[in-house]
Amino acid sequence: MAFVQVSHYAKSMRREVTFSAVLPRIDEEDTGDSGSAKPMKSLYLLHGYGGNHTDWIRFSRINELADRYRLAVFMPSGENRFYLDDEEKDERLGEYTGKELVLFTRQMFPLSREREDTWIGGLSMGGYGAIRNGLKYVERFGRIIALSSALLPYEIANIAPDYHNGIAGYAYYRNVFGDLDRLIGSDKDPETLIASLKANHSDIPDIYMACGTEDFLLEPNRRFHRFLEQEKIEHVYDERPGDHNWDFWNATIRDALAHADSGV
Repeated sequence: MAFVQVSHYAKSMRREVTFSAVLPRIDEEDTGDSGSAKPMKSLYLLHGYGGNHTDWIRFSRINELADRYRLAVFMPSGENRFYLDDEEKDERLGEYTGKELVLFTRQMFPLSREREDTWIGGLSMGGYGAIRNGLKYVERFGRIIALSSALLPYEIANIAPDYHNGIAGYAYYRNVFGDLDRLIGSDKDPETLIASLKANHSDIPDIYMACGTEDFLLEPNRRFHRFLEQEKIEHVYDERPGDHNWDFWNATIRDALAHADSGV
């Protein structure tokens, strides 16, 4: 296993950005007849609110899982923007996460270019980012892993200017999500993205959701799960005892990757 940190100029962001990566060990059996490495599967793994591109490396066992499943893991910074584009600043973090980062890493590393080998996942804010960008850039991602997802459109759509949920208030959410009176029905609304994909007969990524029964985000995760059931979207919903913490995310990322590796 190798850990690398890469800084590069991102056109989508109009500035230099940094991401972390964990690369699995390449053994002899992983090389082709030419001696070059066979293409690896990739996971674009997103952190939560208040974190950065080093969180998964510092607090999880993602390095062990990368080696176990021969999986290249790339971890960008979400900058507390829910992996969405900032239209006022013209810094397109959603486009970077869902498109440019995938193309850039494919140029740098021996990655499979197949959709089914390209996954996106995350926790909390990153869980929302994985769902939204996995559906928005559906031509790239074959699998979504969403842990304790902060599915905020259910909560903040049409809120009043004096709204505050103990984490942030109206001004912050409007800055990140845009016009909150038009949030439902926009491309920031996962239900709308699913409906659009169904209408266009597009392939929807395999979705693995998990949330703890003591998590403050349990109800929006249950709500999205019910929506997927209603729309007959095949997915895995894993609800188990647990809170909004790394004990839960370590257990569920392990199980999510085991499920993904099984090809189910």
